[in-house]
Amino acid sequence: MGFENYTSGSDFILLGLFSSSQISLVFFSFICIIFVMTVTENTVMIFLIRKDLRLHTPMYFLLSHLSFMDILHISSIVPKMVADFLSGNRTISFAGCGFQIFLSLTLLGGECLLLAAMSYDRYVAICHPLCYPILMNEHISILMASGSWLVGKINSTVHTAYALHFPFCGSRAIDHFFCEVPAMLKLSCVDTLHYERGGYVSGIIFLVILFSMIFASYMKVLLTVLQMKSSEARKKSFSTCSFHMIVVMMYYGPFIFTYMRPKSYHIPGQNKFLAIFYTILTPTLNPIIYSFRNKDVLAAMKAMLESN
Repeated sequence: MGFENYTSGSDFILLGLFSSSQISLVFFSFICIIFVMTVTENTVMIFLIRKDLRLHTPMYFLLSHLSFMDILHISSIVPKMVADFLSGNRTISFAGCGFQIFLSLTLLGGECLLLAAMSYDRYVAICHPLCYPILMNEHISILMASGSWLVGKINSTVHTAYALHFPFCGSRAIDHFFCEVPAMLKLSCVDTLHYERGGYVSGIIFLVILFSMIFASYMKVLLTVLQMKSSEARKKSFSTCSFHMIVVMMYYGPFIFTYMRPKSYHIPGQNKFLAIFYTILTPTLNPIIYSFRNKDVLAAMKAMLESN
């Protein structure tokens, strides 16, 4: 019996990202490598921030939370994908699916808020350096980090509870590599329009408004950078801001395109491709772009290696 005809029980079927072809085996190996890189990079980043006093700043404190979120997010998705591919058993329980949705939405929402907080930190540091100790101190960074977790959790709780109360008739095969709300809504046999409208409201708050704030912050930073007298400082700051914006756009672009469209416009293959960006690729790039290109981080890593 094919996956598409599975209707009994409360379990779902994740059709996944891979088939049994040789090309899928290569892609599977690539995903495994990316997973190991992501967990290693972000773990090293958290360790360095905790151990080196030079990194005990609001920016790196926020970055440590971003790294922890990235580890949790990719670890809630990729190991299940790997196990399904190797075992051929692609079932996931109703509770397991609910947990994936809850954790994913918590981390996605929290990361949106953290990225906005980090852009604010850069804005204050470059545009108002004399006011930085007042506008961006340890107390404020703790409030920003804890607020990101709390608001992300509250938003996720509402959406998870609402999405899972819909009846799922006929096929329980989710054409995705993890349980994501847009993919699950396509299985519901009732009208989900009211929920989708609520999703648009969350999307406007977490995606459109926050992305606009981040974009405005970096534009202000770039305008300030262009007025610097030192060409070397201009070049360095411009490069840093440009890379930050590229990663932010890689994260927000596919995220907005997935969650801000009506259910009828969702194409499974397209959704899976877009989800790779904000669940697998950006967690790998975040520590590289935000940290490992920084001289303080490189100095901390060098000191750690020499001490060993």
